[in-house]
Amino acid sequence: MAVITQNPPQDALEEAADRAFRLRWPAVVGAVALLLLIGTFSILQGAGGLALSGVVRALVGALPGVDVEQTLTTQQAGLLWQIRVPRTVLAALVGASLAMAGAGYQGVFRNPLADPYLLGVSAGAGLGAVLALGFGLDLSWGPIGALPAAAFIGALLAVAGSVLVARGSFRTPATLLLAGVAMAALFSATQTYALQRLDQTRAREVLSWLFGRLATHGWHPVLLLLPYVVLASVVLLLHARHLDVLRLGDDEARALGLHPARSRLVVVTAATLITAAAVSVSGLIGFVGLVTPHIVRLVVGQSYRMLLPLSALVGAAFLALADIGARTLAAPAELPVGVITAFVGAPFFCFILWRGRSER
Repeated sequence: MAVITQNPPQDALEEAADRAFRLRWPAVVGAVALLLLIGTFSILQGAGGLALSGVVRALVGALPGVDVEQTLTTQQAGLLWQIRVPRTVLAALVGASLAMAGAGYQGVFRNPLADPYLLGVSAGAGLGAVLALGFGLDLSWGPIGALPAAAFIGALLAVAGSVLVARGSFRTPATLLLAGVAMAALFSATQTYALQRLDQTRAREVLSWLFGRLATHGWHPVLLLLPYVVLASVVLLLHARHLDVLRLGDDEARALGLHPARSRLVVVTAATLITAAAVSVSGLIGFVGLVTPHIVRLVVGQSYRMLLPLSALVGAAFLALADIGARTLAAPAELPVGVITAFVGAPFFCFILWRGRSER
């Protein structure tokens, strides 16, 4: 008996693709506008108020080939360019890094609850920070200070341990996921033991860092983080199509000419690198990589070709907004920004679990 297959009309497919992209461009423009709005608002917040018109003139005047009259005093200009703008840019970079890493992990593990702190990244970075701040471990190298270097190396060691325990099994994401849980528990236990060996002053300083903070003076943390963000972002964006194919399953991916294990290795490496770099300059800031991709997914769907860049934009805006809350909710004191993201992220995590059970 002959089997008759019926392909969808080509015109219908082109119309569907065109409609999909037409729906996504407003989301891109909206995300960029949201980031600019929150970034400007972040720059204006804080003691020693800056006038909006003066800030706008200063920012526009910094563009190449643009010359406008400046109305800020020398002291206000120093406040703007040495404290407010670097802090806002750092928040945006860290937020974008964690959000892209979260989207990448969720694509690799095909698990919507995956976030950048899988594979023991946070526990490894935390242990590195404890050893640097509490015990004077100095792994500084060139312009990289002792704290970011120790956190960075600790995060990479934890991930390397997870991969080693899983015997590099990128064919079965669940194995690597469980290895990460075990490694995170080991590093967390070591971190707790080390904290108990410190005096109260040093322990308080370490805990402040562990809760996440973006306090900065100058551009040094931004310049440290920027190369890793650029490199890892390019790698992740180039593998967005691979993540789309992996959603179909490994057999289907191989049939389409993709090597699933190699693609997972590249994405996990890039996501871990960008997470470790972010943690090394900001401490542990949770839930950004979990919350942001879910919000973006509700707007633009499942395609990682849109999900990754939009997660970066929305993640940047989300952390800049959380930083405003950290600076203003308990003013003149300042809350750790990780506390603010936890207040938002924990209820959102519960909502995801509740919705998942309701859909079964």
